[in-house]
Amino acid sequence: MLSFWEKESFISYDIIIIGGGITGLSAAISVKDINPKLTVAIFEAGIFPSGASTKNAGFACFGSLSELNSDEKILGTDKMLSLVENRWKGLELLRKRLGDKQIEFQKFGGYELVFNTNFQDEEIQIMNKKLKPIFGQEVYFNAPNLIKKFQFNQEIVKNLIFTPLEGQLHTGSMMQELIKKVTRLGIVLFTNSKVETITSNGVIVNNIEFKSAQTIVCTNAFTKNILPDVDIIPGRGQVCITKPIKQLKLKGTFHFDEGYYYFRNVGNRILIGGGRNLDFKKEQTTKIELNNKIQHDLVSKLKTIMPSKDEYEIDHSWAGIMGFGKDKFPIVKRIDNRTVIALKLGGIGIALGSTVGHTAAEITFN
Repeated sequence: MLSFWEKESFISYDIIIIGGGITGLSAAISVKDINPKLTVAIFEAGIFPSGASTKNAGFACFGSLSELNSDEKILGTDKMLSLVENRWKGLELLRKRLGDKQIEFQKFGGYELVFNTNFQDEEIQIMNKKLKPIFGQEVYFNAPNLIKKFQFNQEIVKNLIFTPLEGQLHTGSMMQELIKKVTRLGIVLFTNSKVETITSNGVIVNNIEFKSAQTIVCTNAFTKNILPDVDIIPGRGQVCITKPIKQLKLKGTFHFDEGYYYFRNVGNRILIGGGRNLDFKKEQTTKIELNNKIQHDLVSKLKTIMPSKDEYEIDHSWAGIMGFGKDKFPIVKRIDNRTVIALKLGGIGIALGSTVGHTAAEITFN
């Protein structure tokens, strides 16, 4: 039973956003940017965001060369370039909105490990030419001289492809800053508040109907719980981080196998994640648990690529849930006169969350 005060002050909003991850928080901020007078509430099912917003690896990246080559073969050149441009714009908006210092952004650059001795330098030049209209400069460079510097196994790693345009950030700081900004704007954030149903008047949470004129759904892989017909496939991402390593020379974000594997330094630790391609079917789940096969593979690959006289000790392992579909393009659209959906970020929410959220906000005004 609600009190008079609760009905007066907590139940009705101009816009309700379902999902308190990067996309949902970004959508709320953009709504206020467009019209500061609107009242906005966000409902997040967990104490922390339920998907991957607080569980990702903190890569501020737009795609490795092998990933973009693969995307181009599947999607065509124009669509591949559109993906890259959206990711780049998203990163720029995130950094501008929050500030590099606040999110602990470090521009150490990004690297792709090349294991193929048949790799041709021409691949880099061809892709750079296609990307130049987006970035206004050369994007990828050969960097074989850094293989030894980073202490990689030179029998396995034959080349490094470097881009100075990528960086890394502290995921926890990024999310804290988004939450702070939301709070400063007067947006109400309800955590541990799972939306059970979308109604013709708003949403049902804990058997209470919260009313709104518009609803934006930003629940990514969990969207089928409330909208079962949406084209979204969950994908679990495995991550682990080592204990501190003395004299670690590794700095930057690193990818291999078309981006399915990735690692980076976090101070003097190494974070490594990925391996979903080892067990696609089992990883199409929203269960937050570890896959021992993948966890073992991640540690094994780390030891193979970066052999060390000291044993790598894993300090902590975790998993997050991402949202995928038949292609890599996010779904941002109106599904009825009261509801907009913004989801399917394909595992790169840091790069896409800000612009996807902003687009969703714009659609609510149309």
